[in-house]
Amino acid sequence: MKTVIIAGGKGTRIASSFSEIPKAMIPVEGKPVIQRQVEMAASYGFKDFIFLTGHLGDVIRDYFKDGSSLGVNITYCQEKEPLGTAGALRQARELLTEDFFVFYGDTVMDVDMEHMLRFHRENRSDATLFVHPNDHPYDSDIVETDSSHRITAFRLKPHEEGFISRNQVNASLFILSPKVVDEIPEAVRLNLEKDIFPSCLDKGMRFFGYPSAEYIKDMGTPERYAEVCADVRSGRVAALNRRNLRPAVFLDRDGVINVEKGFLSREEDMELIEGAAGGIARINASGWLAIVVTNQPVIARGDCSWEELGRINARMETLLGQEHAFVNDIYICPHHPDKGFPGERPEYKIVCDCRKPAPGMLLKAAGDWGIDLSRSIMIGDHDRDVMAGENAGVMASVKIPSNEPYALSKVLEEYL
Repeated sequence: MKTVIIAGGKGTRIASSFSEIPKAMIPVEGKPVIQRQVEMAASYGFKDFIFLTGHLGDVIRDYFKDGSSLGVNITYCQEKEPLGTAGALRQARELLTEDFFVFYGDTVMDVDMEHMLRFHRENRSDATLFVHPNDHPYDSDIVETDSSHRITAFRLKPHEEGFISRNQVNASLFILSPKVVDEIPEAVRLNLEKDIFPSCLDKGMRFFGYPSAEYIKDMGTPERYAEVCADVRSGRVAALNRRNLRPAVFLDRDGVINVEKGFLSREEDMELIEGAAGGIARINASGWLAIVVTNQPVIARGDCSWEELGRINARMETLLGQEHAFVNDIYICPHHPDKGFPGERPEYKIVCDCRKPAPGMLLKAAGDWGIDLSRSIMIGDHDRDVMAGENAGVMASVKIPSNEPYALSKVLEEYL
């Protein structure tokens, strides 16, 4: 399986620091960023590369040659004129006979490529996009997905005033079918994310978002370059690879993140507790995962549809993003065992293993995200939250006062 690296960018935003070499050759802790990408892919057995070069492409070719010094095979496809990410890829169509990875050459990352490829194949996907939350979704391209992770819409920046969405950002790492490349016109300057992907989706192609908390960050500005260098130097980049189990902070939602107002069933009633976003930002900075596990009997009661609940959670994520914080995932138990109420939905009136104090949501999250429960904590405002954590085997399970400003931040000071 081939890996295509798009390495033709000029790097205009970072050119003040590195004007004599292409962006993909900028050194990160003594090694060109594109070499780090090659070595990562090769460590998973992907050793066949196509470099799409442009500006100062001879510098890349002179450095890597045929790739044999790194134990890989490299083929080059040189732009004669700038064609954008899509146009550059279209020039290599004859070399692409099966699904392939696409990297952008200015990205520092450490990703379990085998796991991403397995996800791609299990979903019979035409295109799989690596997606993750970030601390600035309001100026990022958002990917909307359904409950099976199939992409339903691309919401490209700039966003309209009052924009509400889940915090799920396109990180510019893909697995594509040659079918996608066939949709790119020849010799036209186009962008994959803005021009081609939405068109393919409109034509019914199977696009999926692969959610991950692994490290991936472009280094397009001097500030971001300094950040990725520090993260490589500290070991943070490698530590966040999915192969390494990570601790998580499991969070109840109502009363811990947002103000509890009875059975919350309207988007406009979602209001963050003062200081909650700061606490979650602290989790984000620590490298721990922030996972919401919430009982939502409003579904079983018939007070709220899944679509309405989705909008409520999207508003929560939007409000968190405005304060530079994010949660990695949200797990919901829609069940309630008591029956006999007007408007209830009988299919959800069951005894389940996900409703807290049962540990089902925590156990499911641990499997999905590679979480080490023995190093994780549960924070909630009810005894059932504490018991769910204990039943899941977390390191600590803590009860905080409901709706209390800064309560989350205070308890995190003890553990992070």
